[in-house]
Amino acid sequence: MELFDRLAEMGHEQLVLCSDPSAGYKGIIAIHSTTLGPALGGTRFWNYATDEEAIVDALRLARGMTYKNAVAGLNLGGGKSVIIGDNKMRNREMIFRAHGRFVESLGGRYVTAEDVGTSPSDMDYVFNETKYVAGLAGRSGDPSPVTAHGVFRAIQASAKQKFGSDDLDGKTITLQGCGHVGYYLAKELYAAGAKMIVTDIDPEKVKTVVEETKAKAVAPDEIYSQKADIFAPCALGAIINDKTIPQLKVQVDSGGANNQLAEERHGDILEEKGILYAPDYVANAGGVINVYSELAGWDATRSLRKADEIYNTILGVFEIAEKDGIPTYRAADRLAERRLRSVATMVKTWPQWPNK
Repeated sequence: MELFDRLAEMGHEQLVLCSDPSAGYKGIIAIHSTTLGPALGGTRFWNYATDEEAIVDALRLARGMTYKNAVAGLNLGGGKSVIIGDNKMRNREMIFRAHGRFVESLGGRYVTAEDVGTSPSDMDYVFNETKYVAGLAGRSGDPSPVTAHGVFRAIQASAKQKFGSDDLDGKTITLQGCGHVGYYLAKELYAAGAKMIVTDIDPEKVKTVVEETKAKAVAPDEIYSQKADIFAPCALGAIINDKTIPQLKVQVDSGGANNQLAEERHGDILEEKGILYAPDYVANAGGVINVYSELAGWDATRSLRKADEIYNTILGVFEIAEKDGIPTYRAADRLAERRLRSVATMVKTWPQWPNK
């Protein structure tokens, strides 16, 4: 891998390799863009096969955060960090305090939070060494209700685009994943009059949703072949792939799962099949909105109000897709790039004084 060529190709500003052998810490911090504000992105703790794999993952995830934050209308850039190691280890304090010191060394250019393999208690260790951390216990709280509400609004916008009305009363929705986000989404869909077919690998989670929303339960592998109006994946990534697409009997894919397309070409296939795809990083932006609320000092009501804006954002993505004749996943990128260009080209009307 020619590292600087990769950075130039993907548009990153900075890549920091971090090491503290005494703490058993090996970390990577990738900053993709600070055009809109400090780069925000969580810390992923994963046992990568190689250092190169970890670097590529950090770069890819950081760029994704730039686009997610831009489309969500937040004053944040995109970054990400990864820690290489076993995320099931028990003695975590020294590793995360070491991580916090490297985050602090960036002087606020990067703000971290929890991600795969990390938790609010890990972020408390980071907070011992830096204030540039969000997702702390007792602060913004569980992001699931805000994330779910944003996904609900994305589903409404998708219904408006596909069916001519955002009324979900009587619509059949297949919900994959009954965890935190899926649970709160199911409650909103039920209140809106939708009929649901649900699944999860955890039978207890399915049971709870069925009891509270009168949904029909099916086995995990059967969810793709159910006849419905809308598919709402809220579990694993890469679930739109060569195996699952032929099984789909829906007109819309709009859910909260990250990285739903196994490959970009699967977005093209959905387009060809006439299945309207609400790009996942637009639909599930409620999570990062919840984190931003902690940084900005918003209350829960304002966070939900900001998540409401996902409705119009999704419609804006569909408008670009129609106008430019491109798939919706490409239209979402185009919308993000438009905001980045607009802010980057703004003229400053006063000099920074005194120089800092």
